[in-house]
Amino acid sequence: MPSTLQEKILLAASELFYSQGVRATGVDAIAKAANTTKMSLYKYFPSKDDLVVAFLRKRDEDFRTWFVAQVDDKAANPKEKLLAVFDVLDEWLAIPEFRGCAFINAAAEFPLEGNPVHQVSAEFYDKFRCYIADLARQCGSNYPENLALQLSLLIEGAIVSEQMKRHSGVAGQARQAAIVLIEASLR
Repeated sequence: MPSTLQEKILLAASELFYSQGVRATGVDAIAKAANTTKMSLYKYFPSKDDLVVAFLRKRDEDFRTWFVAQVDDKAANPKEKLLAVFDVLDEWLAIPEFRGCAFINAAAEFPLEGNPVHQVSAEFYDKFRCYIADLARQCGSNYPENLALQLSLLIEGAIVSEQMKRHSGVAGQARQAAIVLIEASLR
């Protein structure tokens, strides 16, 4: 439950940005959803871009914390955790509110690499790949960065595929491909 007006605005914006898209969501709609005024919104977030960046940074923190905790709950050792990533992915893709990845969606709406929204989105996946590479390193992969990139490609592809066609079972297919890649990287 948001305790400040700033948190209330960020929560309202987050829900609208994720469900409708960033460009389709106007500042008026955010102020209305937060039960505040545009003047108050701009007091905390000087521009819509600032609000979008704040939304993505909060989403990054919350999602990665949740995701890692879910993986840790499902597996004890690094190799099992690499596969548990796909089990958690499968659960996330199945939730009714799933609308794709907020970072992939934002990067698509702001495709220029120099744009702050695009940069924050790219940073999320850089951090995610580092997490995967660390697990790969811990389980003895000969090429942990390569394996991390390969597994990330499977994950990102599964997310986009599921967004395009719901309940497609892509996470299970990605997991099967991950098994092959993990085993090959351990030889």
